[in-house]
Formats: sequence, structure tokens, C-alpha cells
Amino acid sequence: MSDQPRQRPTLPSQEEIAALPADGGSRFNRLIFESSPYLLQHAANPVDWYPWGEAAFAEARRRDVPVFLSIGYATCHWCHVMEHQSFEDEEVAARLNEVFVCIKVDKEERPDIDDIYMTACLAMNGHGGWPLTALLTHDRKPFFTGTYFPKHGVGQRPGMMELTPRVAEFWKENREDVETNAEQLTRYVAGQSSAEHAELDGIDMLQRAAEQLESAYDPRNGGFSGAPKFPTPHNFSTLLRHWRRSGAEKSRDMCLTTLHHMRRGGVFDHVGFGFHRYATDPFWLLPHFEKMLYDQALMAIACCEAHAASGDTALCQVAHEIFAYVLRDMTAPEGGFYSAEDADSEGVEGKFYVWSPSEIVAVLGEADGALFNRVFNIVPEGNFREEATGRKTGDNIPHLIKTWPELAAELELDEADLRSRMEACRQKLFDHRETRIHPLKDDKVLTDWNGLMIAALAMGARYLQTPKYAEAARRAADFLLTHLRDEHGRLLKRWRLGDAGLPAHLDDYAFVVWGLLELYRATFETRYLAEALALTETTLHHFRGDNGGFFLTADDGEELIVRSQKIYDGALPSGNSVMICNLAALSRLTGRMELDQAARETAAAFGQSLRTGPSGHNLAICGFDFLAGGSREIVIAGARDAADTQALIERVNQGFRPFEVVLLHDPDDAALADLAPFAAGQKPIDGKATAYVCEQFSCRAPVTEPEDLAAQLG
Repeated sequence: MSDQPRQRPTLPSQEEIAALPADGGSRFNRLIFESSPYLLQHAANPVDWYPWGEAAFAEARRRDVPVFLSIGYATCHWCHVMEHQSFEDEEVAARLNEVFVCIKVDKEERPDIDDIYMTACLAMNGHGGWPLTALLTHDRKPFFTGTYFPKHGVGQRPGMMELTPRVAEFWKENREDVETNAEQLTRYVAGQSSAEHAELDGIDMLQRAAEQLESAYDPRNGGFSGAPKFPTPHNFSTLLRHWRRSGAEKSRDMCLTTLHHMRRGGVFDHVGFGFHRYATDPFWLLPHFEKMLYDQALMAIACCEAHAASGDTALCQVAHEIFAYVLRDMTAPEGGFYSAEDADSEGVEGKFYVWSPSEIVAVLGEADGALFNRVFNIVPEGNFREEATGRKTGDNIPHLIKTWPELAAELELDEADLRSRMEACRQKLFDHRETRIHPLKDDKVLTDWNGLMIAALAMGARYLQTPKYAEAARRAADFLLTHLRDEHGRLLKRWRLGDAGLPAHLDDYAFVVWGLLELYRATFETRYLAEALALTETTLHHFRGDNGGFFLTADDGEELIVRSQKIYDGALPSGNSVMICNLAALSRLTGRMELDQAARETAAAFGQSLRTGPSGHNLAICGFDFLAGGSREIVIAGARDAADTQALIERVNQGFRPFEVVLLHDPDDAALADLAPFAAGQKPIDGKATAYVCEQFSCRAPVTEPEDLAAQLG
């Protein structure tokens, strides 16, 4: 078999798909009827794949064989490698089809399934990742797990050709042991997927989290780990709020230093903008090239907040660059946002993004090419190393080792002129790069990730004073609220090519509510606050457990072997963490103290985890501190578009004050009185827009002048 992946066959039209037999026919398997780009990537495999569902398990029972479950996502490099080495191989496929019933799952569509079997994988192996492989009994319980399996074993890693006969024999000869192992592992997973209550009152959780993050901080390169280095932007949320509460400059400095290192490193796309998934080295230089929508959203939020906290204009520019990438390359015509771009193009990881010195000179000319190569460290021997082998490939990923002032001094050039010249070069290189074969774009629109991007753009509109970001957030929110709902008003998980489907999970509701709250704050359109409250009530009704914590799945959703409750923040913040923040904010915006109580109960439900590992639960800590540390409520009463109203709003928007909520009471907006009855009595005074500031359950005298409002805000 060739080392290069074969050309993926062209998928048939929708009309041709409709005419295929139920098993996909001779050219395709059952995945041809799915919407997920990841599942469609495997639709022409010789493996007889099933999508997740009862039909697959019924067939496993009928044949009395175990289930081979493979979980991944469309832009996963090692998923592509395993597909090429194993699932495209006729010999491996024949073994799999003989020994198992095989199921493919897109983890981004079914995070509930992925969560269960990833927990099992971590328990069995001490590590996890994608592709995720799990062998299941007929009742969906795992008895063996792993990640990547090539065709033949390498070192201690078995291959598919060795694994399949062993499993077949073990299943046939040791069924009782299989069932016992599966039962024990399932009990363990259930234990890891539940909450442990502890009270948090009187504990400075922000301080504890900041201390833990400082102990892990890399003062040389920024970040909070060695290699590999992940963005984890929610760390910055905790540290910036700790700085705001305590004045601890160290907490803010760790954020600023890390963000600057990331922006200079190869983990940032210096030609087309946006952040890659993570760096494989300690220096933020060598990226794993896939680009995920959620990373763009969370990094933009971090840059907006850090800019507001510091006035650092460079971070303001980074946020603008992230938004430029998303609005240019990741926005569907309908208004939603696509999920990701692949690490691979033409079967090679990073090929779209790397350069040789000679190619840059050919595009830019001798003088500009030589200067760009020096500034961005493009060298003849290459600065890029393969992730697997560590060997240099001869390719280069643009990155900055020094700051712009240092570079200007070294080159004896004016800094502004150097930046302007390099921007012109960047645009030429971008135009040239556009002629290359692009990585695959995963064009499904995911509800939860769109919620994050709506929140980020709304923050960008406010912190960066850029109204077009609010318009993009509004279009996305309206698209989501229109096209990603069922007939009962419940959210759906994903949309692609006009088709929406799959029940939404906790993260979908939590992240969309977050986005709508930020969009209300940026636009003061009451309908978004109303939608946020309605979706929160749905979440409380269908996802909340008796202990106050939220389950990942709804009470009327598919019954899996475990219904998990988790609060740990991984690459994405957890739905429980975000719900604490949402409930806290909504309680102050609406005056409904039962929402405050629900937020406190959710935090306490996971209290033991928050107390022992606060830095792993950043947004939960932020939400709890909002409740425990004191917050401020501001009502601006006045006509929305009036100049004096806008002057007060502009003053409120200045600076970084994460412990405030703001309502706009426009006398012509009757809907607000239903959502926030307490605001009804807060009206303009003498015909002038008026600000009412309340803190710790007491209110200050109303003011009409921006300077007086600034004095009250401090």
C-alpha cells in the first residue's frame, strides 16, 4: 500500500444517495447517509461501518460478536493516519468485518458518547486522545480501549492484524472475563462521571486557583505546561479576575506574557491569522496545524479581556486578526460558523502552511524576501520538525523570536515602517498561499461552538469598539435560534447543508446562553436576554440533577451506560462551569434570586473538585467568585439611540470590570419590565438618560453625567 492516502472518492449527489441500498451498496457503506464530514470521510472505506445506533448493536447480538467503536473528528491528523493505514486497507477491513460490528462516531456531534469511552480509555491506559478505539459488549459496555492502531504493531503498540485475532479468541473462550471486565470498567466510569459535594463559602477560590497556576507557570516561554503546550484560554479568565479583585500584578503579567509568546510563535498563523490547535514544543513554535472554531473564540475572548485589563494595543490587534480569519474563512453564508480546518492537505500535515526561503523570495522579490525571512526566521535547513520523529523536514513555519521593537533596533529600521513593510509582504504571501490546495474545512455548524463565537464577537464589539462584530454575532445568533431548534423550541446539536439534527447537550445550552448574554450586553436588544432566560429555564428543567449539578445529557435523551456530571475544564470549559456563570449573571440581570441559589448549588455540587483543583475548573471559579466576592448592577435608563444614553453606555464599557451586569431600560421597551421588574422604576430624570448603580444590595444616587458615573464606578 502507498504511503500517501489514496484520493478520496467523489461523494454522490443527494439524489444518488437516496437511490442507494440501505447498506450503501458496493461503493459505499452506511456512513454515506450521514451528515458529519468525519463520517463521510469513511463512507468509502471497505470497513462495513455503522453509525451509532440500535441497528449496530442488534447486528452484534445476532452475530454474537463484539462491537468495534472508533471515535474521531474530521480535522484530526492521527485519525487520517489510522484511516489510511488500517481502515482503507482491504486486509484489515476484512478482519474487522469478520470479528466485529464496526461503529464510527464523530466526537463533535456526540460528545456524550465520547466522554464515556474516553474516560474508560484514560482509566485503562493512563492517557487518551483521538482516534479513540473501544471494544464493547452488546450492552455498550467497554472491555478494551486504546487510541491509534496501525495495520501492524510497532514496538509495544499492537497493530490491527495482531489485535483482531486475539480479541476474537478472547471473546469466544473467555466470555465471562469479558463481561466481568466490562462491568468493572463501567462502574469506574460512572464513579468518575459524578459530582462530590462540598461547601465553598468563605474560601477565596480565585486566590487558590491563581497560586496553582503560578506554580505551573513557564516564566521563560509563557504558558502553564511543558511540551505539548495548549492554549487553555480560560486560565486567563481566572488570572485576570484575580488581578481585578486583589491587584496582584503577577496574575495579569502571566496572561500578557503568555499571549505575546503565543502571538509571536508558530502556533499563530502569521500569514492568514488565527490560532492552530496547540504547540508540540515548549516554545509555541511547532504547531499541530488544525484550526478549531472554539480556539478562535476562546483566544479572542482572552485577548479582548487582557486588552481591557491592560490597555495593551498589541492584544487588541490579535483579537482583530482572529476575527478577520473567522469572518473570512469560517463563516457560512447563512450566518453560522464552520467548525474547523484540517491539519493536512494533500495527505501531508502542515503542507498548506509551511515555506522555503526561496519560495518567499520568489513571491516577494530579493529585498523584501530576505527581510521577511530574517524577521520570521525562515532558514535554509528549515525550522520545522515532524511531530512523530522530531526530524527536520526542510520546511519553515513563520514565527517571531524577538519583539517588534527589538527587531527594529537590530535591523536599524523605524518600527512603524518595518511593520508596514511586513504587512505588505504578508498580504502578498497570503494571496500566493490561496493558490495552494487548501486543507479540508469541516463545514458543519455546531451549536455549542457557535455560542462561544457569538460571545467572542459580542465582546469584541464592546471592548474593541467595532460594531461590525456585533452584527456578525447577531446574524449567527439569529441563524442559530431559527435553524437549530426543533418544533418544541429545544436546541439541536448541528446544522450542515440545510439539515439540522441531533439533540443538543448541556454545553450547547450553556454556551449559547453565554453568547446571548454577551450579545445583549453589546446591543441591549431585549430579545436576546429573553432567549437566554428561556434557554436557561429549559436547561434547569431537563439537565439539572437533584444535587444541583447538571448532566451532560437531557433527562429525555438517549439512555447511555453512564449519564455523566462533570465540571473539569479541558480544551473547552465545561457546561457546568459556564452554567454557574450564566445563572449568576441572570440572577443579577433579572432580580430572580432563585437563579443565584441554583448557581451556588451547582458550585457546591462539585465543591470537592473545586477545592482540591481550582485551576482545572477556571470558569466555575470565576462564576463562584462573582457570587461570593460581590457584584455590581447598573441600569441605564434612556432612549436606546439617544446621544446621552450612548454616552453613559460608552463610559460603562471602558475598562475591565467583569463583576458587573448592565441593563438598558428604554422607556419604549415594554418587554424589559417582564424580564427585570425591578428596573421598571428606574427612569430618566428630567428627560435625561440616567444611570443607576447598585452594589451589595444597596443603590447609589442616580447620575446623568458620564463623569459622575465614572466616579461611582471607580
